[in-house]
Amino acid sequence: MPPVVSIVGISNSGKTTFLEKLIKELTSRGYRVATVKHTHHDQDFTSPEKDTYRHLRAGSEAALLYSPNGITLTRPISKGLDVAEICRFFGEDYDIILTEGFSRGDAPKIEVHRKERGGLLDTASKRIAVVTDEKLDVKVKQFALDDFKGVADLLEQGFIKPQQERTVLYVNDAAIPLSEYPRQMITAVALAMASCLKGVAKVKSFQLSLKRDEK
Repeated sequence: MPPVVSIVGISNSGKTTFLEKLIKELTSRGYRVATVKHTHHDQDFTSPEKDTYRHLRAGSEAALLYSPNGITLTRPISKGLDVAEICRFFGEDYDIILTEGFSRGDAPKIEVHRKERGGLLDTASKRIAVVTDEKLDVKVKQFALDDFKGVADLLEQGFIKPQQERTVLYVNDAAIPLSEYPRQMITAVALAMASCLKGVAKVKSFQLSLKRDEK
């Protein structure tokens, strides 16, 4: 999975505005960015005039709407998902995934803080930086509210470049941590398999999915 970093902060602290500028900076450097927005409001899947609703009502577990300018996936869920489970829907095509919100999640976090909005979030663990309009007594890096280039440097050096080449293994939908040796072994085997197949040119990515009968 691409590296995931959450942009968090108290309501009206400027998260969305800062995130917009950060995305523009990263994309200007040639990186592919995906984003996740967290909302506490339920989505409305009950509009009878929508064909996707008719599909879901008939029993489909997911409905994808394709149009010439985009794709929308609707997949109702019966339980909450963590950040990693949500971000898996993106696949491996991106250099970094930025989420807005998820202060209680496990991803590293950059908090956007304004003095007038009060203190820092009590719920934000794994905080790696603070974007702020005042000097704070914290042990993480601090950036000015308009220093989106500095934050982009932090993400580029600390997250994007170190994971430009990555091998990820999922078993039963759970990510399996890989140390250096199994990572190298799996990568070597995958590249050898692909290079033996007819019509395969230089391998830039390799995806293998295995589904077995649970019986």
